[in-house]
Parts: sequence; structure tokens; C-alpha cells
Amino acid sequence: MDKQPQNQTRPGPGSLHTEAELVTRAQQGDREAFGELVLSHYPGVIGVVYRMCGNAALAEDAAQEAFLRAWLRLPAYQPRNPLRNWLYRIAVNAALDALRRGPRTVPLDDLPGANLPVGDSHLDPEQRLEQREREALVQQAVLGLPSASRAVLVLREYQGLSYREIAETLDIQIGTVMSRLNYARGRLRERLEPYFQESEADDE
Repeated sequence: MDKQPQNQTRPGPGSLHTEAELVTRAQQGDREAFGELVLSHYPGVIGVVYRMCGNAALAEDAAQEAFLRAWLRLPAYQPRNPLRNWLYRIAVNAALDALRRGPRTVPLDDLPGANLPVGDSHLDPEQRLEQREREALVQQAVLGLPSASRAVLVLREYQGLSYREIAETLDIQIGTVMSRLNYARGRLRERLEPYFQESEADDE
């Protein structure tokens, strides 16, 4: 898998409030507090929706929709569950809805604040091109998965959630998480193995 986006679940720069305090204020209608939560969780949410959609414009639309839904549903949010996981569940559903509405084509570089992998700077131009090609192949393989398996794979491999966290986020059993993840990994292996074998042969 390519480099994972880094999750940021702390309040934004300069904030003197804990996340719990910000949530409480936001639940009382404080838009500034909610704005700090958005800044904190935007990188993780955009990472989820981009991996689910595979399209920069759709990802931005889905992220905005996810945070709008979160704002509207925030009074019902129970702090005993991690806010990150709650947001990721909303983000997965927003991404699937965005896919059903249809894609728009916008270069990934046009997506502001996505914090997505763009390749290692120490690589030469040819190596960076090869890396981007590999990342594109992996992304296409991920998009070829059924949405249920794709969501589990994205949350595990790209966002680093535990099996239990994924189960809580998607409201499914841990056994279901494991079976969907095994299925997704098997499908990816089948699709990508021929390419990587060919690539290794070319390097010999």
C-alpha cells in the first residue's frame, strides 16, 4: 500500500480547548468550536472519502457533505464513542452518496488540504512517475472492490483503525470486519500481483 495520510484528531493550532470541550460547545451551537473540530479532523475525513471515491472533486464534495451532516447530527452524538470514528462513518456514507451522483474530473493537485501522498521528494523524476503509476494502480484496484469491503480496507490500511474501531464505526461485528478485510486483500492481491511480477521482471 502507498503512504497513509496522517490523522489529526487534536484541536487546531492555537486552541486551548480539549476536543471534549469543543464538542460540548459545538453541541450547544458554537460554530467556532465546530470549525476547530473540522480543521482537526479534515485530513482524516478527506483521506477516507478520497480512497472511497478515487476522484478529487468528489472527495471534496463528500468531505463538505460529511461535515455538514455531522453538524446537523452533532446534538445526538454520544461522547463515549470517539469523534473520529463517528465522523468516519458519516464520511463513508457521504462518499458512497457522492459516487451515486456521478463523478467530476478534476486533477488531484487541485484538491486543497487533502494531505494525500504525492511521492517521495528524494526520488528522481522517473522514479516519482513510477511511484505515481503504482499508486494509481492500487487506487483503481481499491475502487474495484465492493463498497462494504472497500470501506473496511480504507479504514484499516489507510486510516489505521483497529478491528474493534472499524466494527464500531461501521456498526458491524468484528468477525465481519475480518472477513471483509480478508476478501479485500485477496482481491487486491489477485489484481495487482501480475503487475508487480512484471515490474520486477523488467528490473532484472
